[in-house]
Amino acid sequence: MTVAAGVDRRPGPVLHSRICAAVTAASCLVHVWLVAGNHHGLWLNLVMLAMVAVCVPCTVHIWRHGQVTALRRVMASALAMTGVHALLLLGAGAGAGASGHIHHAAAAAPASAGAASSGAGALLVIIAVELTTAMLAATLLARLRAPLPRVC
Repeated sequence: MTVAAGVDRRPGPVLHSRICAAVTAASCLVHVWLVAGNHHGLWLNLVMLAMVAVCVPCTVHIWRHGQVTALRRVMASALAMTGVHALLLLGAGAGAGASGHIHHAAAAAPASAGAASSGAGALLVIIAVELTTAMLAATLLARLRAPLPRVC
């Protein structure tokens, strides 16, 4: 089932799919930026590039057609990345806690208590964005499954 294929021409699902695709594309761009800036080790950079390679085609499919399989993949990827970032926040990744995985401006700061709390805050923001992406995909899936109301 697709949003743009004439089955459902309501503006809501089309706008909903475009928002979901835009959030997913923004996440991909952030991950490419992190790889380009070499903020992480080689293996994490490779994992992020693999994630981007999986997510970009789904983003295009969601933008153009609102395909159910692409929405499921994006939802599953967002939930998986939520789990990965939660583990990093809790310190399971590299045994260093949040200071071992710091994003954005905190990456340039020295490894101090302030940088660690800044890194934890960044991870919490990332987790919130990933949960939002998963919820956008899940709610769009639910909207696509719901029957159209009959207009008399």
